[in-house]
Amino acid sequence: MPHLWLSEIIFVCKIAYFVLICNVKNKSVHYIDLGKIGYKNAWELQEQIFNSIISKKLEQRNMPVRDENITQNYLLFCEHEPVYTLGKSGNISNLILEKDTLQNTDTQFFHINRGGDITFHGPGQLVAYPILDLDNFFTDIHLYLRTLEEAVIQTCAEYSVEAGRIPGLTGVWVGHDTPNPRKICAMGIRTSRWVTMHGLALNVHTDISYYDHIIPCGIPDKKVTSLHLETNTSVQMSDVKMLLLEKLSNLFSFEINHYQGNILNTMSHEAL
Repeated sequence: MPHLWLSEIIFVCKIAYFVLICNVKNKSVHYIDLGKIGYKNAWELQEQIFNSIISKKLEQRNMPVRDENITQNYLLFCEHEPVYTLGKSGNISNLILEKDTLQNTDTQFFHINRGGDITFHGPGQLVAYPILDLDNFFTDIHLYLRTLEEAVIQTCAEYSVEAGRIPGLTGVWVGHDTPNPRKICAMGIRTSRWVTMHGLALNVHTDISYYDHIIPCGIPDKKVTSLHLETNTSVQMSDVKMLLLEKLSNLFSFEINHYQGNILNTMSHEAL
């Protein structure tokens, strides 16, 4: 439809505009595949990287531009053990299970500092945590969110799954232009001084029965889906990782630097 084409053209033009006008300092991103990792460990790692970037920016805020050192960018991919996370402004009533009942399951719960409401993370779901200094890219949170969504939309298209956006609802949906949309990717972020953390969760072959115990994202009338359910085929996580990484790299125009070493063993401020 023409109005959809126009919105896509405007989206691409905005990215091009910001790339041209920004004083780009560092377009390299350290890519780290954490594999399967507990939510708390990944959250602590994000916080440490996030805080180290902000600390460097604060140290340099009164320095002449020519004397500044570049800030680093990171992109973490992982899968979590089953966990429900509730955003800082979320409503605990969207967790349908009683906490006492939850303690008797294999699923953890964390109230965290991202935006958004409640969601689920677990095996078969690709979680991406971009920890970027947007001063290196474009200082526009709306555009940042739309760019993350676009990377997921393009990844889904590689599997012939038509996905898109619903006005007013962050995330990516299959059947977004039908009466019965299904959410395939949830998003929630935190930003400070143009540094980002948290990110997106794309259902690849997730056990979506876990969503029966919550009102996903606090939206009661929307269902959840996965690439596996939409294609009725076996979808390899490794393939989806490479596709999403490629889409993110292309849309943000960043260079991928495959991080060498064990990031969990080099979490000191100096190592980052």
